[in-house]
Amino acid sequence: MTGETSYRTVLITGASRGLGLALARALAKDGWTVIIDARTEEALESARAELSRYTRVVAIPGDVTDPEHRADLAAAARETGGVDALVNNASILGPSPQPALLDYPLDMFEQVYLTNVVSPLALIQALNNELKPQARVINVTSDAAIEPYEGWGGYGSSKAALEQLSNILAAENPALRVYRVDPGDMQTNMHQEAFPDEDISDRPLPEESVPGFIELLTGDLPSGRYDARVLAARVGTATADS
Repeated sequence: MTGETSYRTVLITGASRGLGLALARALAKDGWTVIIDARTEEALESARAELSRYTRVVAIPGDVTDPEHRADLAAAARETGGVDALVNNASILGPSPQPALLDYPLDMFEQVYLTNVVSPLALIQALNNELKPQARVINVTSDAAIEPYEGWGGYGSSKAALEQLSNILAAENPALRVYRVDPGDMQTNMHQEAFPDEDISDRPLPEESVPGFIELLTGDLPSGRYDARVLAARVGTATADS
């Protein structure tokens, strides 16, 4: 991709750590202009400083649930000449440990949906005029969207809603590539919050899912639901065979 992607721009939310930072790092090293955000300004500045060694980086601290913050992200996209890709990675787990639905605090339930469902759509709407032709939209989902895990009613159902939102968005906008992507279990802060008393060091690092995301951002796959690590393994096999 080097050379071919030097003019490309990606906006990644929740990119100060975990999967968002791992993906931003890979794209920055390949010459993409990177727009990133996160709620914690100090962590975001650390990410910006690292990524700036490789490419142009625009870092905007804020919360995706804030309309003014989304407007700032859209303005940054406009200033860079539009975006080739949007990765809606920012999300929240909800209460930790995860409560059963009959005990779920409804104010927190609303916050999970606001962050995980409403805000991704709101950001896509804000960027509507800044999405380049054939732009890629990746909405990061989870197997909790399709599996009935006990205790995952809030987060899982919000990701299920995001998946169907993505599905319909793709049907309504055939000029876009709209992907709903399950990165798999990972060693992340959110995963640790989901299992506060467990050792999750046996989970794969986020970097293992990144090649699957790269394939979606640079390949020619149709809109749909994808497992990032299955794609990553397929890319690795193809590379080894060649």
